[in-house]
Amino acid sequence: MALHDDLGDPVPLTAPPRRIVSLVPSITEALATDVADRLVGATDWCTHPAGLDVARVRGTKNPDLAALRALAPDLVVANKEENRSLDVRRLRESGVAVWVTDIETVPQSLDSLDRLYAVALEHPQPGWLARARERWSGPPAQERGRVAVPIWRDPWMVVGPRTYTGDLLRRLGWVNAHDHGEDRYPAVDLADLDRSDLDLVLLPDEPYVFTADDGPEAFTRVPTRLVSGRLLTWYGPAMVEAYDVLSS
Repeated sequence: MALHDDLGDPVPLTAPPRRIVSLVPSITEALATDVADRLVGATDWCTHPAGLDVARVRGTKNPDLAALRALAPDLVVANKEENRSLDVRRLRESGVAVWVTDIETVPQSLDSLDRLYAVALEHPQPGWLARARERWSGPPAQERGRVAVPIWRDPWMVVGPRTYTGDLLRRLGWVNAHDHGEDRYPAVDLADLDRSDLDLVLLPDEPYVFTADDGPEAFTRVPTRLVSGRLLTWYGPAMVEAYDVLSS
C-alpha cells in the first residue's frame, strides 16, 4: 500500500525508515526523543534536545542537499511552511523519500504527528503526544485580552492569520490583534504594536532574539513579556510545556 504525506503526495517507503534526516527543528526534537537511533541528520537550527549529536545539513531554507544525500537517508521529514518546495522536489527527483507535514493549528499538529509516527515510522504513540492531546483537547480558555507577537524587528513583523502560533494563542484565551488579512506574517509599523487597545506584546527569542535589552524598550504604551519562542512555535514535546507555562 502506498503511503501519503500530509499533502497527499506519495512517499515510497516499503519498510519503517532506519535513517532519517529532519529538516524541521520541532520534529527533530520529537524524533530525537523517541527514535534517536534512527535520526542521522538535522538542520543547524535543530537545537533540542541539548547535545544532539547528528550530522548537520545547514538551514531549513537552504539545506545542503549534497550533504543530505550523502547520509543515505531512507526518509527526510519536512514541513510545508518551514521548508522550500523546491528542495523537496529536488530530493524526490534524486530518489529520496520525503514526508511533508502541513500544520497550521494545534489539532493539525497533533494529528500530523500521530500520522507520522503510526504510518511512516510504524512507532507507538509517544507519551508526550498523548499528554499534549490531553492538555490541548479542551475548549479555548476564557478570554484574557488582546495580544501581538512580533517575530522580527527592523522591519517589525508579527504573527498573523492561519498560523500554528495564532491558533495556540486563541486556545490559551488570547485574541491575536493581527489575525486578519492575507499575509500570515505581515510587516507592521511600531505604532501598530505599541497601542493602547492591546493588553500585552509577547516577545519570543526566535526567530528574532528579543531580550531584556532588545525589544521591551521600544514600547511605551503596552506591557511586554519575554517568552520562549520554542513554546510558541514548536509542535512536538514542547507542546506539553507550552500548555503548562503559557496557560498560567
